[in-house]
Amino acid sequence: MSRIASTTPPPGALIPQRHPQAPAVGTKIPSHFGHCFGCGELHPTGLHLVAYVQDGLTISAQFTVTEDHQGAPGLAHGGLLSLAFDEALGKLMWLLRAPAVTARLETDFLKPVPLGSTLYITAKITGQVDRKVYGSAEGRLNAPDGQLALRAAALYVIVPMEHFLNNAPKEYLEHIAKTPEILAFVDPDFEINP
Repeated sequence: MSRIASTTPPPGALIPQRHPQAPAVGTKIPSHFGHCFGCGELHPTGLHLVAYVQDGLTISAQFTVTEDHQGAPGLAHGGLLSLAFDEALGKLMWLLRAPAVTARLETDFLKPVPLGSTLYITAKITGQVDRKVYGSAEGRLNAPDGQLALRAAALYVIVPMEHFLNNAPKEYLEHIAKTPEILAFVDPDFEINP
């Protein structure tokens, strides 16, 4: 049996530097795809998660639980809450200007998240070893300093942008060619293996 990758940075992991061309503090991080279930503004039943750049290697994000996000009656579905954390933690890559894929995600469910509540997520990069980037996040109910409802930790692996572009439909490639903020992230001149 192979070893399961940890979401805890190993001894010797470094805290990476924020990329000089990372978005400025307070900037809204754009959706990478309008129909993304996590952050796409065009998805009819998606989370519509919105994220903003914070100081250092931190972002904040939020989404409101609607009827479309229920598991048990009146409560958010646990899988969708994990999706929200994957989306928020994945947006940390904008701070490094490095495309990455999720290798492992762990979510701890501490309190139920009721229908109609807004989950406020704070995510930060906790370490990096070569192409492996570690992050952690917290989710609080109805206010950035509200009751702690969830925690998550993740491991992402930096990949070449071709990983995404080679699998993207023609319509998406046409979309990013016309979207300056996404095109800046797709720029082939940025470092993908710091």
